[in-house]
Amino acid sequence: MNARDALGRYGEELAARRLAAAGMTVLERNWRCGRTGEIDIVARDGDVLVVCEVKTRRAGRFQHPMAAVPQEKAERLRGLAERWIHTHGGAPPGGVRIDLIGVVLPDRGAPVVEHARGVA
Repeated sequence: MNARDALGRYGEELAARRLAAAGMTVLERNWRCGRTGEIDIVARDGDVLVVCEVKTRRAGRFQHPMAAVPQEKAERLRGLAERWIHTHGGAPPGGVRIDLIGVVLPDRGAPVVEHARGVA
């Protein structure tokens, strides 16, 4: 595993903890759908299915992670959510929500984890 992969995995672990602390149930992590892509985290928030994209950055090196999901990526996430639902028995009664979690790792101090609900 290279440093970039390790950084991403660490961010996803922090994100999964944040979702669990918010009362959500993490159903799956790193769900792959062939060449179409991957869902970082699939969770349940009450009766809502949450498809969560996680972006992790070191402080000051790149754009803020919360700005790192362009329209094209949002559309891909919606398609992946539909495929996940199809392969797992249908849509939940509360529908589907796409969330974004941004993780910023400062040079010093604790990571900053931001959770934006319903971004796409």
